[in-house]
Amino acid sequence: MAETATKALANETRKATALSPWRGWDVLEPLHREIDRLFETFPPSPWPSFFRERTWPSVVSMPAVDIVEKDNAYEITAELPGLDEKNIEVKYADGMLTIRGEKEESKEEKKKEYHLSERRYGSFHRSFSVPAGTDPDRIAASFSKGVLTITLPKTAEARSKEKKIPITSQ
Repeated sequence: MAETATKALANETRKATALSPWRGWDVLEPLHREIDRLFETFPPSPWPSFFRERTWPSVVSMPAVDIVEKDNAYEITAELPGLDEKNIEVKYADGMLTIRGEKEESKEEKKKEYHLSERRYGSFHRSFSVPAGTDPDRIAASFSKGVLTITLPKTAEARSKEKKIPITSQ
């Protein structure tokens, strides 16, 4: 019975893959399903809770960034929770603005039955191309409550070159 079902599945797969641009990959689908099923049946871990992997958020991940154009400046806001301003660096060079940050975290737990010591380190950097018409000498950065705000003032020329274009209907 199982042999007949396997042959029928193989025949269907050959027919489907003959026309598919992904020929050959469809045969792996049954294997994928079987592996998923096997992992779902694993029993809970026999290790004590202090050996299990914890689902902590990463120490530093790529920060969420908002970029807004205002009348007189561009404003970049980056969310950097858990970091201090001493661990953040903002640099401007050759038309590129770069934000770097790093954090090191350690945890130690001593109990009668075990001693747990964990260390985590993370860093990131993001670079942005600064638009023409930005005054690099007046770029400013501030940091408050885990949010970095960088202001890139526009030059007077850039502000005056902006022109509103009327839209006409046809």
